[in-house]
Amino acid sequence: MTRARTPTRASAVALPRLLWVPAAFAFALVASPVVGLLLRADWPRMPELLTSGAALDALRLSVVTGAISTLLCVVLGGPLAVVLARGQLPGLRVLRSVVLLPLVLPPVVGGLALLFLLGRTGLLGKRLDTWFGITIPFTTTAVVLAQTFVALPFLVVSVEGALRTAGGRYEAVAATLGARPGYAFRHVTVPLVLPGLASGSVLAFARCLGEFGATTAFAGSLQGTTRTLPLLVYLQRETDVDGAVALSLLLVAVAVVVIAVGRSRTAEGLS
Repeated sequence: MTRARTPTRASAVALPRLLWVPAAFAFALVASPVVGLLLRADWPRMPELLTSGAALDALRLSVVTGAISTLLCVVLGGPLAVVLARGQLPGLRVLRSVVLLPLVLPPVVGGLALLFLLGRTGLLGKRLDTWFGITIPFTTTAVVLAQTFVALPFLVVSVEGALRTAGGRYEAVAATLGARPGYAFRHVTVPLVLPGLASGSVLAFARCLGEFGATTAFAGSLQGTTRTLPLLVYLQRETDVDGAVALSLLLVAVAVVVIAVGRSRTAEGLS
């Protein structure tokens, strides 16, 4: 007796042909500007443009601050996502809306908010300066805080989505078997979170590398201190278009790799 073959994911659903036309236009809308960069690039000078002193300083600063900011997102955003997904607090919807606010706010608004909070005349910044002599704006610390502010929601959404997809039945079973909350969290919740945590971390790191508006408003643009790759691209577009295009392509390449890795991690978590 021949067994019926189970349809694969790709062949299970036939798409209406009408969808291909707007889908093609949507893809062209995203891909065409990148093609324009590829055609405009000065390829013979590409190694020289990417290894200049300013470019290497900006790349180093972007990678270091992006890594630190991503770590902060994991340490702070992971527990926050678990609380949003599993918590029973009143007003949880409002709390979630506030957490996701940086996703819809213009980044420069976030930068100004950080400046008015932590600046030398800000609510907390004035006290930090007066009591401890600590000044945060226009320092590398300001870059990290700006990147963390805009990237944190990406990790929270990924981790919370993974927990909601898995449901709460596993933790409930652990509780009925007598597992303490701490034990259930370490041995049940954390394994459920890992796929979302991995993809969220990758997306957060990519967002940190591309951050511009909040960094400009809160950290400024000082070479070797606060001038990340996006800020250098913005400055060079007026004086060195070839350099700006080269650095833009570098950011595009990094983003493509990061998104591809993040998507594969998500697919592994859902499979």
